[in-house]
Amino acid sequence: MAKQTREQARRRRHARVRKKIRGTKASPRLNVYRSTNNIYAQIIDDGPGETLVQASTKDVALQANVSGKSKTEQATLVGEHVAKRAKKAGVTSVVFDRGGYRYHGRVKALAEAARKFGLEF
Repeated sequence: MAKQTREQARRRRHARVRKKIRGTKASPRLNVYRSTNNIYAQIIDDGPGETLVQASTKDVALQANVSGKSKTEQATLVGEHVAKRAKKAGVTSVVFDRGGYRYHGRVKALAEAARKFGLEF
């Protein structure tokens, strides 16, 4: 049997987590995707399958703040930004989907910043 790549292993872990987690209208899913250079966060209502709010290090609104900061600091800014956008959209409670990543480092920084700025999970 061939050895799995790191991405395949992450997708397997994510599928295992997604069996248990489902975003609803009352409590949508806060999904995190972490690439080598960027981090992305989306708040998704899984019923109709639509993204309610999103933020990433590639956002035009965040570009000026992100440059020159560490990846963990960038993740904190993204968490703060997604929480502010969610509150503006009327979302206060979410279910956290770590995307198959460990709750550590950038993922943890994003989650804690989102909690600090008003999201409950």
